[in-house]
Amino acid sequence: MSKLNMLFSFLRFLSYFAILLLLINPSFDQIKLTVEKPNLVIAIDNSSSIKHLKQDQKTNVLINTLKSNKDLQEKFNVEWYTFGETFKPSDSVSFSEKQTNISNAFNQLSQIYKQSTSPTLLITDGNQTYGQDYEFVTNTYPQAIYPIILGDTISHMDLKIQQLNVNKYAYLKNNFPVEVILVYSGNDQVESKFEVTDGDRTVYSKPIRFSKANNSELINFTLSANSVGVMNYKASITPLENEKNKVNNTKNFAVEVINQKTKIAIVSDFSHPDIGALKKSIESNEQRFVSIVNPKDILNQIDDFQLVIIYQPNNSFKDLYAKMAIENKNTFVIVGAKTDLGFVNRSAKAYSMNITNQYESYQAKLNDGYMPFLIDDIDFESFPPLYSNYGAVKFSAPFETILYKKVNEVTVNEPLLATIETGTQRSAILFGENVWQWRAQSYLNNNSFIEFDNFIGKLIQYLASDKKKSRLNLDYQSFYNGNTSVVIKAEIFDNNYVFDTRETLNITVVDKVTNENKTFPLILKNNYYQVDLSSLEASKYSFTIRATNENIAKSGSFQIVEYDVEQQFLNADVTKLEQLATNSSGVSYFVDDASGLISDLLNDERYVSVQKSNKNTIPLIDWKYLLAIIAISLGLEWFLRKYNGLI
Repeated sequence: MSKLNMLFSFLRFLSYFAILLLLINPSFDQIKLTVEKPNLVIAIDNSSSIKHLKQDQKTNVLINTLKSNKDLQEKFNVEWYTFGETFKPSDSVSFSEKQTNISNAFNQLSQIYKQSTSPTLLITDGNQTYGQDYEFVTNTYPQAIYPIILGDTISHMDLKIQQLNVNKYAYLKNNFPVEVILVYSGNDQVESKFEVTDGDRTVYSKPIRFSKANNSELINFTLSANSVGVMNYKASITPLENEKNKVNNTKNFAVEVINQKTKIAIVSDFSHPDIGALKKSIESNEQRFVSIVNPKDILNQIDDFQLVIIYQPNNSFKDLYAKMAIENKNTFVIVGAKTDLGFVNRSAKAYSMNITNQYESYQAKLNDGYMPFLIDDIDFESFPPLYSNYGAVKFSAPFETILYKKVNEVTVNEPLLATIETGTQRSAILFGENVWQWRAQSYLNNNSFIEFDNFIGKLIQYLASDKKKSRLNLDYQSFYNGNTSVVIKAEIFDNNYVFDTRETLNITVVDKVTNENKTFPLILKNNYYQVDLSSLEASKYSFTIRATNENIAKSGSFQIVEYDVEQQFLNADVTKLEQLATNSSGVSYFVDDASGLISDLLNDERYVSVQKSNKNTIPLIDWKYLLAIIAISLGLEWFLRKYNGLI
């Protein structure tokens, strides 16, 4: 056998052998062993109540003790978080957050530590200012919770204003109600005086008596609204001798006095859940009043309303449409399955709809480029579909789309909700019924109707107004409570009324009391500009927002009412924290007992490292390499045979 034939034999053998290996695919098992340590979750209360109760230094000492303990670091994967108004991964604290939401912290943690072993240290005073009751979070958070209590159990004599309820708006020359709950902690019989002042003038006062058995009192009274604007009041209880916490003896509150309500009519000739939902949503703003009327009864009182909402019109609305055309009324039309499209096409001048006698369900997609007023995305795409007529809409007047139609996850370039503005007249049309389901879904998403009601409120405010278009629009409140965020929004348009993202806006804020002024930039966020002024002290302010590149400016004023909810507490909520520990099979500790906490964690047999094996079946030779060997050997054999003239 020649050397060349031997080479051909070797290449052919190599090819067959590689093909055989590829068909048989021999493999072996690879086992990797890993050790998984339990997590130790440490959540620290970063609210200002910790500093108010003088527990900030002890908390920092505890944090340093936990960080420096090598045995804890060796046994656990230690994860640090802080909570207050917000929940975030962090091990640094400032004790500056204005509110406390403990239940939200556990809601967030339950998403992270669903299946792992993760005992949780909750370093807090237990005083929650808003959110759901955290005592029963163990229903959704399956980990053992170890509250480290910041504070003491010593009972101090204390008088405080537990709660003050008042409407945000009052009407000129009317009396508005105020409700106050006063609470006493102590064993002795005491006397004091409750009073409400407007500046230096006392507008209400009442002597009060408390004892161990009679330790609370509910006071209801009315005050007069004598002038338009924001009225500021101070409610206070005369402190007891040697009372430890006097901050919770006073509470400032404000009421905006307005001339009249905006009156809105919902016109329909049949009942539907949408009507009740719209009434509730619109009247969530106390400046608005909604009447539900039929198409005939409204004819004699149409002048009383600034806006008419027409729900699924038909031929019985003929006289109403004729009168609205004469009066030039602003309208909001809602079209649904019971709407007479033929009548609408004959009566509406700005649009017409194809009549197909078919129906479709439409979901909503927000138009980020909508310009007439500011709209926040309240997760419209999660809302149930609206039911309406199937068919295209033709507009004969300029319109702006707020929400697009969406069918089977595909966005259709047709409006679901649109606004029309011709001269001083404004109107809107919603192509779908069952909007009550939107309000319900918004509540499920946010545990509140506020987001949906604010959206409807902005739409109603736009439709009920006859103000001309402005290139600079502002969105702010006349007053803010001291424990809420002070946020001002603005939108600016170019000469063609297209939202201008290239402009730079600045706000100059002037304290009316000290005449001190500060300037802040507004940050571009989606389709509006925004500035957060929560760092300002409680006072009265005027402000001006100016555009840098153009000579456009707009001014306003607001007030921050002094109130720190975190300073209303006298002690830690020991009872609730101990119950939380019991419910979760944990143990509660006071902040001074760090050594006992660490010892118990290290010796608890529930928290041990787990050895896990991971078995992988790996082929002896990767199929990619086998294919390469087959291709090379066959290719090389063919080339050599061709070169030597054998084929």
